[in-house]
Amino acid sequence: MTQRTPLGSILKWRLIRGAIKTIKLIQMNSLLSLRIALPFFSVTLCQGVLVKNSTDLASAVSEGKADIELAAGTYHLKKCLELKSGTTLKGAGMEKTIITHVPEWKPSTEALPDPETRNDGFNKDAYLLRLANESEGVTISNLTLLGPQVHGAFFARASKKLHLHHLRIKDTLASGIRLQAAEHSRIHDCEFIDAGGRWAKGEPGLKGGITGGGIFAVWIKDSEIFHNRFTRTQEGKENNFYGIKGRQGKRIRIHHNTIEVNFSIEFPFENDEDVEIDHNICAGTISIPKHAGGPVPKSRRTFHIHHNYFRDTYAIEFVRNGVEISHNLFDFKTEKDHGNLISAFGKTPAKGPALFHNNLVSNPGRGVIWMNEPFDHLEVRNNHIIARTTATPRKEGLFGLSEKTDFSTVAIRENIIECRGQPRALFRNDESYQAKVEDNTLINVTDSSHFEKKGPQKKGGLEAPLLFQCGVHGESTVDGWNIRPTAGK
Repeated sequence: MTQRTPLGSILKWRLIRGAIKTIKLIQMNSLLSLRIALPFFSVTLCQGVLVKNSTDLASAVSEGKADIELAAGTYHLKKCLELKSGTTLKGAGMEKTIITHVPEWKPSTEALPDPETRNDGFNKDAYLLRLANESEGVTISNLTLLGPQVHGAFFARASKKLHLHHLRIKDTLASGIRLQAAEHSRIHDCEFIDAGGRWAKGEPGLKGGITGGGIFAVWIKDSEIFHNRFTRTQEGKENNFYGIKGRQGKRIRIHHNTIEVNFSIEFPFENDEDVEIDHNICAGTISIPKHAGGPVPKSRRTFHIHHNYFRDTYAIEFVRNGVEISHNLFDFKTEKDHGNLISAFGKTPAKGPALFHNNLVSNPGRGVIWMNEPFDHLEVRNNHIIARTTATPRKEGLFGLSEKTDFSTVAIRENIIECRGQPRALFRNDESYQAKVEDNTLINVTDSSHFEKKGPQKKGGLEAPLLFQCGVHGESTVDGWNIRPTAGK
């Protein structure tokens, strides 16, 4: 028997087709917000204003247009544009749509470096784009922001649900994206090229100063930063910029970024909670120091740094309590032996804890861990560490722990530690031998006789092979000690 379509359904679909025909009559360059109300459904359809020149862009923003589409071309701004809540600004693609400034717009640099954690002292007019304070639901995508004479490309304070993606941010004076209190936001698939610099009292930082970041976010929470690329081509000292620079992160994830700058990620000084840093390629340092290590949150974790590929021997700047560092590949060149893998320069004791496990470490330069201040509740387990003869060559012990550490809380166990070429000791001072050192495989380690073997040893090294993809969209694959381009990427 043939099943017939109910008459009511036929009438509903005829009404829908009629509504669609009406919508098609609206001009493409006008803003549409049309409410269709039928007995069985209600929907709002929106269509944006299409902008083709700088004047129309400024007008659309000042009028509060909700959906602004930029045609391909270059838009020269005479001043900062302030976007309102709910705005969507979309270009035709990176390098197809370019927002920059006119030559005459050259803001003063007197306010640089910016005040970082203070809310006063900013020059909010010195950015290409900014949000009105406490804005929500703004999206910017598919364009290039070029700002060689302005402090940065984008500024927002107390923003929520910000979505920035597929942006190329180039040649800015201090920072690329500058956020002051942000939550529930996403920044992804962006490129940061020379997106910041170093400044001292309003002048370029030729002899020191404070460095900006491609992304500089103060007080950011419940947010995600992923699939971004950071590149530096300008080599002057004043052109130095950090990849992702933050002050206090809570419940954020930073993953699958390729960060080819000196300091890859910096989150120092504040009380951070549940910051996950994973699957990144870091050419430089991850810096997370806090006086006395800082408080440990209820979750028991401040930072979890895992499944990253590190290339610089000065890899992690410490101290911080509540940290887990695991399943990373630290792969350093023997001729660049300037740093310890983990370094700390403070004086005030830290209570910990910190866990360093299931990492592969190749050529740890000066050593694996050096901490000037006492650090308790440290566990180093199930790592494989290979120290080869370095250019200097480095001869000091692989672990430099403060003599005032409570070594009853320190454990180094079930690791494979081998010195190929230059023999090296495990420790740099006699007090460290009070630590719990057991079930390690020690090869060419000069002080191995200090560690008694009591009965059968547990198998050392990684608990499972190291295999993961990292960088932008997993562009590189770590397979044990090897790193290779990911097939199909």
